[in-house]
Amino acid sequence: MSQLPIVHMTLYKHGVGFFRRRGTLDGESVKLTFRREEMDDLLKSLTVIDLSGGQVRGVDYDTPQSKQERLSGCSINLGDNRSLRDLLTALRGRDVALALTDGSDITGTLVGLDETEDKPLKRMLVSILEKDKDTAKVIPLQLLSGVTISDGTAAEDLRFFLQTATGRETHRSITIRLSPGTHELEVSYIAPAPGWRVSYRLVTETDGSDKKNTGAINAFIQGWGIFDNRLEEDLAGISLSLTAGMPISFIYDLYTPHIRKRPVVKDEFLAAAGPVMFESAVQEDNMIPEAEPPMAGMGAGVQAVRMAKFMAGGAPAPAPAISMQSMADSVQTAASGEALGALFQYNVDVPVTVGRGQSAMVPIVAGKLDTKKDLIYNGAKTVRHPVATLRFKNTTGLTLERGPVTVLENGEYVGEAVLPFTTDNSEAVISYAIEMGVHITEDHAHEANLSALEIKDQFLLHQNFDVRRTVYRIDNRTGKVAVILIERRLNRQFIPFDTPEPAEKTIDTYRYRVEAAAGKVTEFTVQERCMRTHRQHVTDISFLDLQRFLEGKFLDKTTYNQLKKLLDTVAAIAQLEGLIKQQENQRKGIYDAQTQIQKNMGVLTKEGEEGKLRGRYVSQLTEKEEELAQIQEVITRTRKEIESKRTYSNDLIAGLSKK
Repeated sequence: MSQLPIVHMTLYKHGVGFFRRRGTLDGESVKLTFRREEMDDLLKSLTVIDLSGGQVRGVDYDTPQSKQERLSGCSINLGDNRSLRDLLTALRGRDVALALTDGSDITGTLVGLDETEDKPLKRMLVSILEKDKDTAKVIPLQLLSGVTISDGTAAEDLRFFLQTATGRETHRSITIRLSPGTHELEVSYIAPAPGWRVSYRLVTETDGSDKKNTGAINAFIQGWGIFDNRLEEDLAGISLSLTAGMPISFIYDLYTPHIRKRPVVKDEFLAAAGPVMFESAVQEDNMIPEAEPPMAGMGAGVQAVRMAKFMAGGAPAPAPAISMQSMADSVQTAASGEALGALFQYNVDVPVTVGRGQSAMVPIVAGKLDTKKDLIYNGAKTVRHPVATLRFKNTTGLTLERGPVTVLENGEYVGEAVLPFTTDNSEAVISYAIEMGVHITEDHAHEANLSALEIKDQFLLHQNFDVRRTVYRIDNRTGKVAVILIERRLNRQFIPFDTPEPAEKTIDTYRYRVEAAAGKVTEFTVQERCMRTHRQHVTDISFLDLQRFLEGKFLDKTTYNQLKKLLDTVAAIAQLEGLIKQQENQRKGIYDAQTQIQKNMGVLTKEGEEGKLRGRYVSQLTEKEEELAQIQEVITRTRKEIESKRTYSNDLIAGLSKK
């Protein structure tokens, strides 16, 4: 594609590149070759402009068929090792002119090619039916110096075969048709491309000026954009843009004859577990001035030990090779930023040259930051230990794309982190080390506490506080005070109570500031509660609960007495209903006895001893009937008493509901 070299390339994170080619050429066409998998995006986005005023008359491109499919209808198909023999075989029956080595020509219709198995080149014979003659002439192949194809169809088939056979199976060509003349042509399109990446270096320095131990330090951030040249040509002196954000992009099958939709590939990257991510706080001023600097486990220890050794020997400590100033002086950012709606673009300000199959890095971000150290503990993210974090406001004037960060403190490596996508003037929080000198355990408790009672429509409404309590025990084994930000996930139902106000909030979390003394265990308790209400019918209350409600002053004495009367009445009704059940059981026993007596009487005669026995059975039946009458009287009387007590209990309930 030397006629139209690439002059500009814009790379995106989701695996697409935007390319611009430009060049001056003469003629009515220009041919460009692309990989087969690039054709859908090419047909979707190809734009051709003639800057010299000429006309673009159309674009032709290879069909999506394979080489074998395209050649299946061609009358000429030549092998790689015997192309002349295959050509003569395919021209059988076609008009040709054979040129011989002695300078003569024979014109006619080709009959065919004959060969023997031994020494085929020397024994191969070409036969031709001479024009206007009935003679078929036979010529040894080695005497043949050329073949002129007189048949137009055969000649066109040969040209098509040669054009198709020389094309690469993995590539397809497009031909841009132009008006006659000279053209200043620009071609732009999108095509699959490796997503660009970014990596950062964050250098921090402590100079001892933080007398109030606020944790504020100086920092310098440097970002490098990383990209790859996977094109089949060198890139020489092109302009380069790296775009951050998430443009909508998809594959639409325009190349194959039958158009069909294909799945959308989402821009999601799976990463191994490791980085711990924290959200930025929502307050306008997220730099909490009261926080203490973190412990030695956060990275200052190596340089401090080195300083102590040199001081003990009386020699000056060497300055670290990597400092904020040295980094700022050595590498200047080569990119400027530009907002593109929902996207942000880094435009590299110097020409970029990258060879085919090579990759490159360009500095795209550089600037000083006001940074603050914190120890943040979240048991759901790290168990037993807090995480050392750096937070800063993005004052670079650029959007910071998500990428890995190497953290250097006073010239020493202290850890790594992942910087989230951070827009200009917004806060970022990165975690880069585990503070092993601080151990934290959690004890969880749960209880329900009655808050209030209300009687309404025959029901007792309980208002209970569902209380969750977490006790954090912070064992500070370092040699100085540690300030911990305990992070808890925000629960919209449970509200903190009897707990200090959080030092800061994020969209989904609270953070509580806890100061842990050196060499001691510090306890911090978080209590949260949620109000829950449930109903209980007034007749279902137990005497034990009633007494507890009175002792807890949830009921006044009058209401207590009314409820006690109600429960006494309910208990009396239950006792009377038990009496009825007892009487009914006795009546059933009598019925069973009567049935048995009647069966016995049925087999006895009225004469003699059987007559006497029958008389005794009659007396027993009479006694049973009297017992049944007494039972019925008791049941009737008891039911009336129950009805009276139910009326009384309903009146009590009605009186309670009016309170």
